Amino acid sequence: MDRLSEMVRRLADGDIEFVIVGGYAVVAYGASLQTQDLDVCCRFSPESLRQLARVLSDVHPRHRMTLQKLPLEMTDELASRMKNLYLDTDLCALDCLSEVAGIGGFEEVLRNSIEIAMPPGKCRVLTLEALIRAKETMGRAHDKVAVLQLTAIREKLAPRSQPPP
Repeated sequence: MDRLSEMVRRLADGDIEFVIVGGYAVVAYGASLQTQDLDVCCRFSPESLRQLARVLSDVHPRHRMTLQKLPLEMTDELASRMKNLYLDTDLCALDCLSEVAGIGGFEEVLRNSIEIAMPPGKCRVLTLEALIRAKETMGRAHDKVAVLQLTAIREKLAPRSQPPP
């Protein structure tokens, strides 16, 4: 199992409530992009973040956006003021987001997600429409490429109004 799949399995087995929202979600729909990290939207309550820290403890999570690359130590004070969590782990980079641009906070992301079968098992990903909206909102070069591929996938999946000749 690749490292991203192993991280998804670990989060699911650890009872972390999450939705896959980034490049791994794009790939789950069949796009030919590659991704090196896992982007998830999750509940940012102190309890959820402490559980996340416990689930990740043996893969040595470190804050990716700090010069010192400090180890993750989840305190109630830290958990109460966090909006996003960008980590390096022994498995992969993991970005935990409290909201997704173009969609909203975790509850809205959850409403705009579906459960699909993936290599590590069933998990939630943004719907195709929500993923396109999120990628359009972000507007970075690689997001624009993802939108092109996701739009083509949507067109192939769309039922035709008339049968082909």
